[in-house]
Amino acid sequence: MKYVGAHVSASGGVYNAPINAMAIGAKAFALFTKNQRQWAAKELDTKTIDKWFKELEKSGIQAKHILPHDSYLINLGHPELEAREKSLNGFIHEIERCEILKLDRLNFHPGSHLRKISEEECLNNIAESMNKAIDITKDVKLVIENTAGQGSNLGYKFEHLAYIIDKIEDKSRVGVCIDTCHMFTAGYDIRTREAYDKTWNEFDQIVGRQYLMGMHINDSKPELGSRVDRHDSLGLGKIGWDAFRFIMNDDRMNDIPLVLETINEEIWAQEIQALYDLVEK
Repeated sequence: MKYVGAHVSASGGVYNAPINAMAIGAKAFALFTKNQRQWAAKELDTKTIDKWFKELEKSGIQAKHILPHDSYLINLGHPELEAREKSLNGFIHEIERCEILKLDRLNFHPGSHLRKISEEECLNNIAESMNKAIDITKDVKLVIENTAGQGSNLGYKFEHLAYIIDKIEDKSRVGVCIDTCHMFTAGYDIRTREAYDKTWNEFDQIVGRQYLMGMHINDSKPELGSRVDRHDSLGLGKIGWDAFRFIMNDDRMNDIPLVLETINEEIWAQEIQALYDLVEK
């Protein structure tokens, strides 16, 4: 069974996310549990938490089909210790918010070397930060998102993801989210049956399918291998519908959140339905 949704707004309170998810016929969703462009956040009060659980119950969406995303300010691979520690503290706070909301995973971009340190050193910083966060939190799985490789962002190669996972001491607390646009612009083709199978076989061999805990379903404005991160609406970009048909009929993507981050939220309900229509009876 596939669980498709979108990254919905939690503006006005996290409890609005399940309400907004229901409005577009979602069976999964993503959200920011705080303002993603600010370090500080108001603590979750009892009234907000109670309303969250009430609306979540109404939606019928399970925690395992929700993919919260951390702040864009966080860089666990930052070359400077002080900035890295600030990111780690912010990251731990995000994990704690997930714990309060009974969410079992947190999606994040691994980090950037800012052209000041080597890729290996940056990847080591990311893994070390994750291990520290795991040590002082519980239950929430840290879900590394693959990137497009824009600028100095790491995580665009399957080898980067595997390198980080290899260094995590408690592997039960780590997972991966694959963004189709990022995958494509990082150079992994999924447009034909042959290319799709080749790419996912590589993922299985290098990273391991057991780590796949979510996907972002996006078409791509830029070309294959451009290493530019610009999403497009489904079928309107350079990936095209066939890849999404393969995903919707791939049993390996069952029971995980499949989340739209496409550029026109006004058609999310239609895109969700269009994806379900691709399922072969």
